[in-house]
Parts: sequence; C-alpha cells; structure tokens
Amino acid sequence: MDATTLASVEDYLNTSFAGADREYVDDKILERNAGEIDHSDLQTAILVYRRLHHKSVWAGVAVRVQVSQGRFRVPDVCIVAGPQPSGRIVTQPHLCVVEVLSKEDRVDDIDEKIHDYLAFGIRYVWVVNPRSRHGYVYTASGMHEATDSILHTANPSIQLPLWEMFQ
Repeated sequence: MDATTLASVEDYLNTSFAGADREYVDDKILERNAGEIDHSDLQTAILVYRRLHHKSVWAGVAVRVQVSQGRFRVPDVCIVAGPQPSGRIVTQPHLCVVEVLSKEDRVDDIDEKIHDYLAFGIRYVWVVNPRSRHGYVYTASGMHEATDSILHTANPSIQLPLWEMFQ
C-alpha cells in the first residue's frame, strides 16, 4: 500500500473515493488492494454464507472501522455479534474481521492491520488467501492455521468452512 496524501480525519471521513475505499493511518490516506475477481468472489461468498447460516450476526463488506483516534481500517468483511451497528462507521470493537489477501499485499502491511484490529478489541481476525485456499485465525493469544479448513469464533459460535467459499 502506498500513502496517497496527507489529510485530516475530518477530510478522510467526508471523502468518497472512486473504486475501493481507502484506509486512514496517522494522517495518511492509504490505498487498499482490492478489485480482483477472486478477491470479490470470496468476499461475496463469505457474506452470503453468513446470511444463510448465521442470522444472529451482522456482516458488512468494506465498511470503515475506527480502530483508534487516528486510524481507520476497511476490512474486507466485518462481522458484528448482533444487529447492524448504528451510524456511518463501526466505532466499537466487534466479533471478527476478514482480510482477503491480494497478490500485492505485503506481510508488513497485513501484520500492522492485524495488530490494529486486535489492539482495538476485535476478538478474531481471519486472513484468507484465495489462491492457496488457506485460512488463518488471529486472536490476542496468537495465530493458527485453520488446518481443518474451518474458521471459528466463540461467543457467539460462527463457523466458516473454506471449501464452501470456493465452490
């Protein structure tokens, strides 16, 4: 990701971007890697699966999440235990975010996002690679690969079988 411009929080929140939304980190507006078919297809599959199988949670695609005073992330999928959040952006820690890897994603950038999400209080960060079809679960206690190809949460219990996302 490249910094595209310096801006205030107010300018960022009042700007609509053509194409994919952008993130805001420490006075910089950052581009996000998105827009490829495998990326979009996986986002859609996750959202549809949630709507069919987990009606007690709300999920949104590419919604802004304020993880700290000067940081706004835009996860590929945001999962909130309970109903749709009020307001324009998510400002309270929630259950889970999903980051779908793009070919251009850098390890340092993804690592920083994961750290931001967990420090904010999001309990689960799922990272899915659509090319390898592998999934990883990050929590405050560490990271593990979903070797059974099912991403899990607890309280509430959500399961996402990866093989169904790639059909």
